[in-house]
Amino acid sequence: MSTPEVIENNITYIKKQLEIAKKYQRYGLEDLKNDVFIKNSVERELYVVAQAVIDLSEAVVAYKNLRKPTTMRESFYILAEADILTKEFVDKIIGIVGFRNALAHDYRDLKLEIVVDVLQNKLSEVEEFLGYIKKVI
Repeated sequence: MSTPEVIENNITYIKKQLEIAKKYQRYGLEDLKNDVFIKNSVERELYVVAQAVIDLSEAVVAYKNLRKPTTMRESFYILAEADILTKEFVDKIIGIVGFRNALAHDYRDLKLEIVVDVLQNKLSEVEEFLGYIKKVI
């Protein structure tokens, strides 16, 4: 069962992790290619953020007593069905699930250009997601 406190705790956690992730924005593609410690740190931080966003989505679905998702992606679509997220926004944020899966399962073939793109250009989508969720509680 999910509660407003669980959702608030998830939001607080994501905000904290976003602050950490943003500190890595000073690094670019060459930094990640040339320094395995930076690469691994960035990848881990982005994985944590992505997983936390997915967890928050699922927590809101449970809190609102919406139909149970069968996949990680589906929870975002369910939030759109409930008019918590817009369909246009779901089209943007849904990429976080694929990115998380790539970090978790395709790490050998992961393109660093994608990691850098997420780091530099997609964290604002997470902040936008938090804005939608704050309206729920």
